Amino acid sequence: MRPVLPILLSLLATPALAQAPAGSWRVVNRTGQAALGLVAVEAGAANPQGRNRLREAVADGAEKRFRRKADAPCRLDLRLRLSDGREAVRSGHDVCADPMVVFDPASVQATAAAQPPQRPASGTGLLVAPERVLTSRALTDGCTRITLRGANGQAYSAVPPVQGNGELGLAILSVPGLSGPRLPFRADTPKRGEAVMALGFAAAQPARVEVSGLGSPRGDANRLAFNGPAPPGSPLLDLRARVVGITLEMPEPQARRSRKLQAVRAERAMAFLRAAGVAPSLGPDSLPERSAEAVEEAAGRSVLAVSCERG
Repeated sequence: MRPVLPILLSLLATPALAQAPAGSWRVVNRTGQAALGLVAVEAGAANPQGRNRLREAVADGAEKRFRRKADAPCRLDLRLRLSDGREAVRSGHDVCADPMVVFDPASVQATAAAQPPQRPASGTGLLVAPERVLTSRALTDGCTRITLRGANGQAYSAVPPVQGNGELGLAILSVPGLSGPRLPFRADTPKRGEAVMALGFAAAQPARVEVSGLGSPRGDANRLAFNGPAPPGSPLLDLRARVVGITLEMPEPQARRSRKLQAVRAERAMAFLRAAGVAPSLGPDSLPERSAEAVEEAAGRSVLAVSCERG
């Protein structure tokens, strides 16, 4: 019989059995405020600027996971941009050995990092009640000022607080002095292939688009997919001028090229509104179908341009 101990020792010493680098790593935000951006570059890189890796804000106490390519460096310098303009910094963190990067209050820099001037982010909002506007949460995160403009050119200012729902990606703005007609919501989910209207205030003209899927690529049942352009926060309307969805932030560049966007289903949006004390109206199936021009005319006074100023 061959001795067992030498075999075990040889196996333990085999390099192939060494632990492989982590295939993913995650950022945990414990800074006490929302994180709006993340730059992660190789430790000691000559150009530490990098690109923003966050598509949407990460709330305090939340985390975000990232995939790691096999040939990517392990040691990273990371900067987390916070809602008050400051940065939380972790230098030389080895995400292969320790894939959890925690940003706590001690990692927050004392002064705000210098930021280049930013153009206001713009999108669309839907009037859902007197002085209440529903829009995409990504459009409102980190704003120092939110302004709205109606179809008649009149300007309004939103006041805090913004009621947000991170799971859905929606937000409700409080807009003193704003009133007007409200669009009804549709109770059931549109069918795949159904034609709907994307009525974005920032768009050159309303777009007739098609529902291309129910759910998101990651299996989010709150969403539906559609083909066609639309600014974030735009209502998707069926041909009875009923809201079937609210569009979310623009996707990554490759998804934008394929023109596949995401929207929150109307029934999920209605649940969020009811929880916030807003009672949405329902449009029955007995409403007559309209032309695209008639849908645009019916919805025009309920849709507003939303502009967010940051920094």
